[in-house]
Amino acid sequence: MVRRLRRCAAFVPASLFLLAVAPITVRVDTNPAHAIQTVRTQSALGSAVDSDDRGKIPMLYAPERVQQMLASGLGTITYRLYTELSIQDWHWNPSGAFSDAAHQQGYWTSSAQPGTSIVDSFGYTLPHRGDTRDQGDDNGYSRIDDGDSSTYWKSNPYLADRPQWVVVDLGKTVAVNAVRIAWTNPYATRYRVEYWRGEGDAILDQGNGSWVPFAQGDVSNTSADARVVQVATAPQTVRWVRLWMTASSNTCDTHGSADKRNCAGYAIQDIGVGTGDASGFHDLVNRSTCGGNPDADKPCQNRQTTMWTSSTDPWHSENDRVKGDQDQPGVDIVSTSGITRGLPMIYAVPVFYSTPENAANELRYLEARHYPIRYVEMGEEVDGQYALPEDYADLYLQFATALHRVDPHVKLGGPIFEGFNTDLAAWPDEAGRTSWFGRFISYLRERGRLDDLGFMSFEHYPFHACDDGDALQDDLVREPALIRGMVDIWHSEGLPKSTPILVTESNFAADGGSQPQRISGALWVADYMAGALSSGIEYATYYQYEAEPLRYNSHCDRYGSYGLFLTGDDFAIHGRGASFYAAQMLTREWLLPGNATQTIYPVTTSLGDSRAVVTAYAAKRPNGTWSVLLVNKDFIDRPVRVVLGSRDARARGMATFGPKQYTWSARSASELPSPDSGISHVDPAGDTYVLPARSLTVLTF
Repeated sequence: MVRRLRRCAAFVPASLFLLAVAPITVRVDTNPAHAIQTVRTQSALGSAVDSDDRGKIPMLYAPERVQQMLASGLGTITYRLYTELSIQDWHWNPSGAFSDAAHQQGYWTSSAQPGTSIVDSFGYTLPHRGDTRDQGDDNGYSRIDDGDSSTYWKSNPYLADRPQWVVVDLGKTVAVNAVRIAWTNPYATRYRVEYWRGEGDAILDQGNGSWVPFAQGDVSNTSADARVVQVATAPQTVRWVRLWMTASSNTCDTHGSADKRNCAGYAIQDIGVGTGDASGFHDLVNRSTCGGNPDADKPCQNRQTTMWTSSTDPWHSENDRVKGDQDQPGVDIVSTSGITRGLPMIYAVPVFYSTPENAANELRYLEARHYPIRYVEMGEEVDGQYALPEDYADLYLQFATALHRVDPHVKLGGPIFEGFNTDLAAWPDEAGRTSWFGRFISYLRERGRLDDLGFMSFEHYPFHACDDGDALQDDLVREPALIRGMVDIWHSEGLPKSTPILVTESNFAADGGSQPQRISGALWVADYMAGALSSGIEYATYYQYEAEPLRYNSHCDRYGSYGLFLTGDDFAIHGRGASFYAAQMLTREWLLPGNATQTIYPVTTSLGDSRAVVTAYAAKRPNGTWSVLLVNKDFIDRPVRVVLGSRDARARGMATFGPKQYTWSARSASELPSPDSGISHVDPAGDTYVLPARSLTVLTF
């Protein structure tokens, strides 16, 4: 008996039983002067589309599937660019031209002329890639240490006026006092060799350390010939080595002088790092065409030493089209399939691995088709490419200039951060500043171009797919504070309060998992989306809209997907996930369906705002009624009373969704939810209402 009592106490603290004796008081501030913002349901809560399996796009956007997607009530669509994550250029229109048309190679510009409806579009790998890793399928490799003397990395010529860099990760601390660089044209005439000193990872924890020049690390260079450079007399014990390049020869690469972009920036055929002594140079770099994820099940034995680079030249050829299952849905099928509901869409243009001309033509095309455009996002997840904020800001302004020549009124934004829960740190600049976003904002402001940032956008993937038990409960309790905290960070780093903030991609975890199909996922969706609107965020999206098959996550030993549905390997939709019903609770119960104006108001509870197991969100709807969304993350029922302004309120209606309506274990791909009765409606009685354990409830007044 004692043992059983201890186990219960560990699961539900005794203090929670005491709190459950008295109802939680929910207070809605009804003063119009305190209203947070006005929203329109389908404009404020939406979904996102992304790359899909090859050949599946027509089926995924078929009318009968679109109707199932629309039934969620979600509205505005945002377009995601998997190509940017994968170090690829996006041929958003398969029709177009290369700069070297005679050889079907060079810098690509898709055609702005409407023609055959674009259903599929494609990514193209970049043969001058410098990174070993990427944020996409992570199956590429660096051309610096691929062991092939005919290949080379080249920096983005659109960043030719900015310093560029290469970081070599030797995998462990080793003795280093020399480098051997096989330059090719254009080569660096001046560069510095540095090592990382700090507690953190030089790439993954950039704010926790700094780069220190080797004693003889400043180098002047007069040719592209490979040579060993002794950067220190005595070896230094280091793991990360950086080449910081500040002056270019401006000599032309292997593609010739006809295009000045071939002659701008920096190019390296090979880098060696190690020690030099009387017996010669002892190189520690492994060379292989096998890059990508070292944990993946691949047949490579000697993997290449990991290289990271500041940017990559978007030069490529027709032969570089991605061959695997990675099609981008065409802008025409997305815009005309019905999933947009006729609302203006948030489109994306490629930035970090493309050209301003290609982006400008996309805008010309969309406007020629008369597709309504709400916003245009500039690239995607540039921080996942470990770009310096000044580099992205420089490209941002170049692309903004090209886009605004097409349409001076189109609203552009970014930087579309990948999901993280704190301020993003970059390597300290000369002033010691590490805030990535703060430096990005400063770059635009110092050039009088802050108005080119029409909105700020970021992605939200706060947790890990395999979180369960106490870790999962902690995630759910922390969520509201996380989204509020991110808004505070952006403003503290200089974002004007008048600039809209958008969450343009989000799910429980970036590494997949089963939460979207389980009750815990529904609790998270409600807290995240309602919390975003209650934090002043203009738009929050749920990723992903297309109904793609459930996948097995071996780390979690569960099946799941990012989507709203339970979908088989044959792409047939067998059921709805818990997140689908959470979306309906938000778009049909809390807010009224459609696109009428509704107002979000502040709410407090007697539990306080910090790590509360019950959270609440209030809206005044266009018909004059009030609605309060309540999220009970506790494992026990919770009674509540609601105070509207200064008076106790008696609810007119009550909608609930929880384990009594829906349960799915995620242990089998063929399992169906049981029960699966959808949202339950009851007539409330009295002025105290019981929130079932692990449930969503909407009270209307």
